[in-house]
Amino acid sequence: QVQLVESGGGLVQAGRSLRLSCAASGSIFSRNAMGWYRQAPGKSRELVAILSSAGVTTYAESVKGRFTISRDNARNTVYLQTDSLRPEDTAVYYCNLKNYESGWSELANYWGQGTQVTVSS
Repeated sequence: QVQLVESGGGLVQAGRSLRLSCAASGSIFSRNAMGWYRQAPGKSRELVAILSSAGVTTYAESVKGRFTISRDNARNTVYLQTDSLRPEDTAVYYCNLKNYESGWSELANYWGQGTQVTVSS
C-alpha cells in the first residue's frame, strides 16, 4: 500500500504561481511514475504531468511551458511548479503514483486526497 499526502493548493490571481508538493510513503517500487492529474467541476479527470523513475516526463499540451514537474527520489516527493496560472487551471489537483513491474507493466495505481487550486481572473 502507498500513501500520498499533497500540499500547496490555494487561491491565486491569474498570472501568479503555486507550487504543489506530494510526499509518498509505503510500498514504492524502484520502477514507478509520480505525477499530477486534475479534475474541474463537470469534467473528467485529466493528466497534467507525470515523471517516471527513468526520467521520462509527459505534460498535457495545455500546461506545456507553464508547469514544471520535478521529483526528489530520496524523499519520495514530487513537485509541480505552476506558473502563469489561468482561470481554466482551476481544479482539484490529485497526486498519483504508479508502480510498475520489471517490464514496465503497471501493477498498481494510487491517488492522493486532492488539493484545490483556484485561479481568479
